Amino acid sequence: MQFITTDLWRISSQENQSWWRKIGYSILKIIVLTIRGFQSKDLAIRANGLTYSLTFAVVPILAMILAIAKGFGYDALIEERLQHSFLGEMNLVPMTMEFVERYLDTAQGGVFIGVGLLILFWAIYSFFRSVEMSFNQIWNVRQSRSVGRQLVNYVSILFLIPVLIVVTAGLSIALNSAATSSSLADIAILRTLQKGFVRVLSYVVVWLSFTWMYKAIPNTKVSVKAALVPGIIIGTLFQLLQALSVYIIVFLSRTSIVYGAFATIPLLLMWLQWSCLLILIGAELAYSIQNREEFDYEQDLNAMSRRYKDCLTLYLLSIIIHRFNNDEPPLTAHDLAKQQGLPVRLVNRLLSRLEEVNIVRGIYIEESEDRIYQPALDTHIITVGLVFSRIDAQGTELFLQDTTEGFRTFWERFVRLKQEHNTLNDILVAEIKIDN
Repeated sequence: MQFITTDLWRISSQENQSWWRKIGYSILKIIVLTIRGFQSKDLAIRANGLTYSLTFAVVPILAMILAIAKGFGYDALIEERLQHSFLGEMNLVPMTMEFVERYLDTAQGGVFIGVGLLILFWAIYSFFRSVEMSFNQIWNVRQSRSVGRQLVNYVSILFLIPVLIVVTAGLSIALNSAATSSSLADIAILRTLQKGFVRVLSYVVVWLSFTWMYKAIPNTKVSVKAALVPGIIIGTLFQLLQALSVYIIVFLSRTSIVYGAFATIPLLLMWLQWSCLLILIGAELAYSIQNREEFDYEQDLNAMSRRYKDCLTLYLLSIIIHRFNNDEPPLTAHDLAKQQGLPVRLVNRLLSRLEEVNIVRGIYIEESEDRIYQPALDTHIITVGLVFSRIDAQGTELFLQDTTEGFRTFWERFVRLKQEHNTLNDILVAEIKIDN
């Protein structure tokens, strides 16, 4: 436990270690961070909320996908794919397709022009909005995208799904036609290759879909590696969940004794909840992969002394000032941390502290969310006293309303002494007068 909570986070990836140790420590950190995030961010509860939203949105989403597929003449392929999903194993596809047809008819012939379409779009938008909010909370992002960018992303998802299904089916048909035109000796081989290729391709399509989702939905910059790894892992688990659906249905068939004809409802809700939970775990995994270095020395940073913090603050500021005076290119927080062997989280925290008191200024790089840091003042007037006087004065003061007259007088004397002396080390506390 001591190793997992403390010692592991004192092992920096920049230390001279064998490659297998670095990989092993990184994987262990990612696992620990994912488990911690699952517990601290209440992903199980968030999955319940997404399940509730998805229950209302599943028919409108299928209706939109089928409407897009119908426009290209591939609606039969979508229905065939549904037969191989959990819905098909539960014999819910005919009922679902009936719901979808009624929904589309209602949307096209609403009492008020466009009301049906508005309800359809609102149900879909609400679900994807809930997914984006959950992803942003996992990534600690406070600001969401604009409504316009959200609509572009959501519509692109709905167009991407039928396109991927059609591409998969098209390749399968091409292999099938090649098998029929071959000799009898080659048909068995081609049939085997067809089944294996289609199965692998279905996994690849799911991997790409999940990877794209983990990269595009959070309102922050997500690296390809951080999105690809959970995309493959969660996509594989999602496919295995589909494959195990038959056994799950048999295992849970006893619910029909209690629920009767309504037994499909708890089974469907359970499947939706597992799917939503897998999606959120993948988002937390992506966050852990990209930000694992920011948690190095986490407990030590929380217990860091003020003297050590002040020293590191001046050290970073001196590097920024020297690079500015020597006409060297400014660095980002990540570059500073990597160059000086410091935790990224600590560097971000100290630079934010200097930026808040207007000692340095962060400037966004074009077409990037990274920022470079430069002095915000003339470097010839940035003294140690100026830096720490601004840091000491940062925050709210004199907000207590019920203080005594003695404290208010003491405060005035304290501020005056701070201004008159560069240091208060030689002043006895007993010499500061208190008016009772």
